Amino acid sequence: MTDVHILGIRHHGPGSAHSVSEALGSLRPDLVLVEGPPELDQVIPLINDPDMLPPVAGLIYAVDEPRLASYYPMAAFSPEWVAIRWALSTGTSVRALDLPAANSLALRAASEAEAVSPAEQGYRPDAIGILANAAGYSDAERWWEDAVEHRSSDAAERFEALIEAIKEIRALDDRPEDHPDVVENNRREAAMRRILRAAMREGHERIAVICGAYHAPALVPADFPSSAADNKVLSGLPKIKVSVTWVPWTSDRLSLDSGYGAGVAAPGWYQHLFSHWMSKDLAGDVATTWLVRVAQALREQNLDASTASVVEASRMATALAAVRGRPSPGLPELDDAAQAVLCDGSALPLALVHRDLTVGSELGSVPDSVPTLPLFADLTANQRKLRMKPSAIEEVMVLDLRKPNQLARSVLLHRLALVGVAWGVPTETGRTTGTFKEAWKLQWRPELAVSLVEASRYGTTVASAAAAFVSEQAQAAEGLPAMGALLEACLLADLPDGIAGVVTALAARTALQQDVPPLLETIAPLARTCRYGNVRGVDIRDVRKILEATVVRACVGLPTACAGLDDDAAATMRQAIDSAQDGMTLVPELSMVDWHAALGAVAHSDKIHGSVAGRATRLLMDAGLLGGEDVAAGLSRRLSVATPAPEAAAWLDGLLSGDATLLIHDPRLLKLVDQWVEGVRDDVFEDVLPLLRRTFSAFSRPERREIGEQISRGTPSGNDVRDGVMDLAAARPALETMARILGWEAVA
Repeated sequence: MTDVHILGIRHHGPGSAHSVSEALGSLRPDLVLVEGPPELDQVIPLINDPDMLPPVAGLIYAVDEPRLASYYPMAAFSPEWVAIRWALSTGTSVRALDLPAANSLALRAASEAEAVSPAEQGYRPDAIGILANAAGYSDAERWWEDAVEHRSSDAAERFEALIEAIKEIRALDDRPEDHPDVVENNRREAAMRRILRAAMREGHERIAVICGAYHAPALVPADFPSSAADNKVLSGLPKIKVSVTWVPWTSDRLSLDSGYGAGVAAPGWYQHLFSHWMSKDLAGDVATTWLVRVAQALREQNLDASTASVVEASRMATALAAVRGRPSPGLPELDDAAQAVLCDGSALPLALVHRDLTVGSELGSVPDSVPTLPLFADLTANQRKLRMKPSAIEEVMVLDLRKPNQLARSVLLHRLALVGVAWGVPTETGRTTGTFKEAWKLQWRPELAVSLVEASRYGTTVASAAAAFVSEQAQAAEGLPAMGALLEACLLADLPDGIAGVVTALAARTALQQDVPPLLETIAPLARTCRYGNVRGVDIRDVRKILEATVVRACVGLPTACAGLDDDAAATMRQAIDSAQDGMTLVPELSMVDWHAALGAVAHSDKIHGSVAGRATRLLMDAGLLGGEDVAAGLSRRLSVATPAPEAAAWLDGLLSGDATLLIHDPRLLKLVDQWVEGVRDDVFEDVLPLLRRTFSAFSRPERREIGEQISRGTPSGNDVRDGVMDLAAARPALETMARILGWEAVA
């Protein structure tokens, strides 16, 4: 008869892991069954690979719908990891037992289709947590450490006592049979018993089952329901095709704060605790060695932490444990002692080291032998080639695009961003304003593995996947601006094939586009592609043709499209005109004749919204097509008494927005504006004021001060200003400075 030992554990509990190690060494089973879907059996042997470094996670996903996936994380202090490593190191058979992921993922898909929220599904009670609360503990692991680890009884006897306690707790569960969690729990335990029965029939002498403590009473063979009852529970379950692999995990994702349901409060502390228990020759006690690490972390933050303070903090932690009735100091006592002694009573210094020390920042790794998709392999090869090692710690990488290796890094990050793998997020480069630099925030998160699985349907390499994805998105894009953004993204990601796909779709869509604002907004990305495409070796001839055609269509329709606009539509049109202007200035060889003619029609029409007309006037003036007299005449007409004040303010905003040079250097315009503001009637001034404030607030502080000083001195009339006459005496200091810069000798 098979001897079955049920070892109920707390997932990711170092105390449980230590007890499992002791129990397995004592029992010496010939088969170890570990809680987990049977699909993991395919990859469990890989845990023995020396390149497999925890934390890692088993990833099981639906082949046809990669978003449908489940993770099974393991750290070095996870009881499941310890059990598997023990079995593999001793040559003992080891398998997983649970409901197959092929069924559980299919059930989840059906639940999501019915829009069942997590609140409706409910959560299973934490049995060990209930026992800890009953004993007056707020931390279940702390209770386990005190009540289980520090007892001198045999490890197997501790697990037997735990089964009896959990059995009593489960007897008090009054949830109905149709409760979602109860239904799921019954399915899983029926599947576990089916696997355990099959193992017992194989003739094993001694089987050790490592499972969550809550399931332990249900897996005691003497209390099994009939096989027929379990088969009835499992009959008719849906099933889908799944694939399994290992992926790196992070200490942060083992934390409760990350939202992980089976997470622990302090993964870094638990790793330290487990290492101390498992290393017989570890120097010093667990409290002192932890406080040494705290002191080192504080010193890295340039905070004082002397050796004497560590000794004193260790004594205080021991005293606190005695006062609180604990057999040895736990993390709460160590934190309190460190704060009081090492941090002078302040919680802030301890918070600075909490993430790296108490939670941890480890990122696991998996060997090359792990089954993977070609896209994974290509990304790994690129990371090695470019020396971009993934890290769980967020770091900022500033790239100089003039250097080939750093440009290649930028290209890789842009390609990954296109396919939804957000390893890097663009950020500010600081004071640098040049276009040759980029800054990225890099942080590898475990869920990016699923994003890679999803992206793999587009191609076997990062480049081919990104190009295929862009081409698909171009066909589905709803508007020209979105397609223009895709085109620009292809340029940054160095995707000639992607550009070809977008250009083909863009050419077809542009020919059918009738609305002028989308045409205007498409000009800038097309122009940037033409301007910078040659630098990256991209064939821009087709892009140039589309750009020229788009400019012509936009110019023809602009005057008509600008008529009859309300305030919101005028703001949209003005933004589109500015965007088009910025784009066209990037391509010097592009003809501006049609564009300036269209702007002239807009600027001189009284039927067009003042904001748009004023902006068109400013663009023509900047191009040298309108002189100061023309602008002054237009300003005088637009700010006349016959024009309603809100319309005049809108025109003024369009003319002056973002640049005070006109007002500072042309006193005639400043006088006209000053007289108009002074003449606005009181009953409409409050309506005009927000627009004026927005216009002038965009000017720099020195510009606003100069305007104020000129008005306070009194603005000269138009007749007082002499066109073409320069005051050389006033200009002499500036001329002498320029002469010194140019190396000319000063003239007396």
